[in-house]
Amino acid sequence: MNFHHPNSLVLERFCRYVAIDTQSDANSTTFPSTEKQKNLARLLVQELKDLGVSDAEIDEWGYVYATIPASLGNEHLPAICFCAHMDTSPDCSGKDVKPVVHRNYQGQDLILPGDVSQVLKPSEHPELLNQIGQDIVTADGTTLLGADNKAGVAEIMEAARYWMLHPEVPHGRIRLLFTPDEEIGRGTDHVDLKKLDAAFGYTLDGETLGHLENETFSADGFKLTFLGKSAHPGFAKGHMISALRLWSEWYAQWPTHELRPESTEAKEPFMHVVATEGSIEKVICSGIIRSFDTAELKDIAAKMKSLAQLVCAKYPGSAFELEVYEQYRNMKEILDRVPHVTELAIEAIRQSDLTPVLSSIRGGTDGSRLSFMGLPCPNIFAGEHAFHSKLEWVSVRDMEKAVEVIVRLAALFTTTSRPE
Repeated sequence: MNFHHPNSLVLERFCRYVAIDTQSDANSTTFPSTEKQKNLARLLVQELKDLGVSDAEIDEWGYVYATIPASLGNEHLPAICFCAHMDTSPDCSGKDVKPVVHRNYQGQDLILPGDVSQVLKPSEHPELLNQIGQDIVTADGTTLLGADNKAGVAEIMEAARYWMLHPEVPHGRIRLLFTPDEEIGRGTDHVDLKKLDAAFGYTLDGETLGHLENETFSADGFKLTFLGKSAHPGFAKGHMISALRLWSEWYAQWPTHELRPESTEAKEPFMHVVATEGSIEKVICSGIIRSFDTAELKDIAAKMKSLAQLVCAKYPGSAFELEVYEQYRNMKEILDRVPHVTELAIEAIRQSDLTPVLSSIRGGTDGSRLSFMGLPCPNIFAGEHAFHSKLEWVSVRDMEKAVEVIVRLAALFTTTSRPE
């Protein structure tokens, strides 16, 4: 299949999407967690309808569903889904994002104009050295950019435009899915897989050009509560038990050079305390446990519990409670059962004149949960870098290449006879 796309609008789309504030909120009890995410959803639906995608819709939960009809002769094929999330991380402001396009990048440090203390340096972000001569997009230094995951949204939307303009390009039925609240772990809570009606899926939420991810952490969340006893500080001897002290001793004794995110890499597991609040009587800390080996999650939780028992044993009358709950599991457990889903993506990357790199994510995507819900779903590169920070950036070339991979991948499904 020849792919010619000289008039790509992916940069224009991307800049339009990142200007819309879609930050999610982990403390919200609504779904989606922020109503403003629907502003982007409504725009996507309108743009799809303008392209002629007649069934594009936003449902009551804020999901966008749409169908690109199969090309002539491929109507019998099972549908495949391309998915990206609309929300941005709560870790850094996503309000009033001002994208800056740095043309013909030559390897220099990029000083971001809205806050000159924010400097994107190839010495700290070596992937920039693979972008010489390319156009780089950043925010102005006062917010995150939102490439995670609006790069993926723009790439899928641009692929949709290409398919609608080129009905001769082969593909089966394509289902598009844009989700809210992925950044806070709720992105698939209300996905209707029966309505989606796809056999396989791909998220566009990855990093480096040519990379395909078929493995994620397995993930649990936790809430650890320490219970002390309050007393007047002037008469506290023999009576007061500070929950703050219990918590601080527990955390201080956690291994420094292992099982912490700041000291681990590759496939090393960790426990990470995200937030702590409390007083003398009660301290509650919440956090996450991550490992590529699902069984190891229980081992780490057991270590947390054992250490809490040792701390509380020093202070008779104190107590603790540990609650651990599942978040998502390593999608490789599912993807290994349907190897062709990964293999065809690798071939699409290769046909796009890129070197495929199969890798693991020290994190998760909507694809993690979708895979276990019944939609096997690897993660294709979207070109996102320095996620959740004011130094977030993306390459225009990489976004355009992601569009090409999507189109080639859909075409490959028409030439491969596989069971649904």
